[in-house]
Amino acid sequence: MKEELAYGIKQTSRLTGIPEDTIRYYEKISLLPRIERKENGHRVYRQEDIQTIRLLSCLKKTGMPLEEMRPFLEVSANADPAEYPELVELLRGHRENIVSQIASLQQVVDFIDMKLEEGRYRGDCLDETLAEEGRGETEREARSISPVQMSYFPVTSAKDHAI
Repeated sequence: MKEELAYGIKQTSRLTGIPEDTIRYYEKISLLPRIERKENGHRVYRQEDIQTIRLLSCLKKTGMPLEEMRPFLEVSANADPAEYPELVELLRGHRENIVSQIASLQQVVDFIDMKLEEGRYRGDCLDETLAEEGRGETEREARSISPVQMSYFPVTSAKDHAI
C-alpha cells in the first residue's frame, strides 16, 4: 500500500502560494479542518488539505468573503454542480463582479494610453479645446479614440464649446 504524502507548513505554503500565517489563520477560523499534528506539534498537511487551500485561494481571488467560502468546502471535489444551484448562482454573481471590474480597469488603461499618446498629463478641457481649434479638421479626425474612451471622454467639436 502506498503511503500518503505529507507536508509541513513551509512546503504547503510553497505548493499553494499562500503564506504560512494565512494557512494558520484559515485553520484558526475553521476554514480548514483541524490539521493533523506530529508528536512534536508540527502540522501535517495531506494532499486533500493542499487542494482545499488552493480552492480557498481561487475563491478569494474572486473577491468572495471568507464566510461565503464555507459552503464550497462542504462539497466534494467531484460533485455535480447541478446538485448545488445556490453555489452556482453565488459563483455567477462573483463572475459578473469580476467582469465588471475588468471592464472598469480597461477604461483606466484606455485613459492612461490616451494620456501617454497625447504626451500631456495635466491640463483642462479648455486648453485642449483651444489647442484643437488651431489644428486642421483632418488632423482632428485622424486621432483615433476607442469606444471605451468615447464613453468616458466624449469627443466634442470646437463649435460645441463656443460661447
